[in-house]
Amino acid sequence: MMLIEQTTVPAAALPVSQFKEHLRLGTGFADDGAEDALLEALLRAAMAAVEARTGKVLLERDFTWRLTAWRGGDRQALPVAPVSLIGALTVTDRDGNATVIDPGAYRLEPDTHRPHLVAGGGVLPTIPLGGHAVAGFTAGFGADWSTVPADLAQAVFLLAAHYHEYRHEAAHGERAMPFGVSALVERWRTVRILGGGLA
Repeated sequence: MMLIEQTTVPAAALPVSQFKEHLRLGTGFADDGAEDALLEALLRAAMAAVEARTGKVLLERDFTWRLTAWRGGDRQALPVAPVSLIGALTVTDRDGNATVIDPGAYRLEPDTHRPHLVAGGGVLPTIPLGGHAVAGFTAGFGADWSTVPADLAQAVFLLAAHYHEYRHEAAHGERAMPFGVSALVERWRTVRILGGGLA
């Protein structure tokens, strides 16, 4: 399985001003904005860590997902959530011949934690031996920071503030997420079963 992010979060969607307030940084000085690039980088790093821990995409963007076999014949759990749109599904054989699948042959079953690609009829399209399927989809709570659930937004701020605090240290003793961050994201974590796959 390979998940590739096709679009990135635009800088304008990041809550840099709110993060400044969270850090209680002063305003009204001649060098206002001097740390914006650093704060943006810290927010992106914290978002990536929270997304990796929870399997949830915070701000909307497009992905492609390549896999060589379906876990079930009529449905397949998607690797992240929430998913709002499945744009295209293509099946390619071992010789590189690609077939775009009719959108009527599949549909999205939305779910906050475990969305599925579901067969429109009896079964999902066959992936030939040595071939693969590629699904394009859009995932995320929304395009604006206000759409991110409050606890996940707070977890990002706490983790980014932690990175800010220790930004000059080459190595920090604790490798785990700070307790407050872990407590906030815990209810959003997806339970992985069936040998590490998603049911």
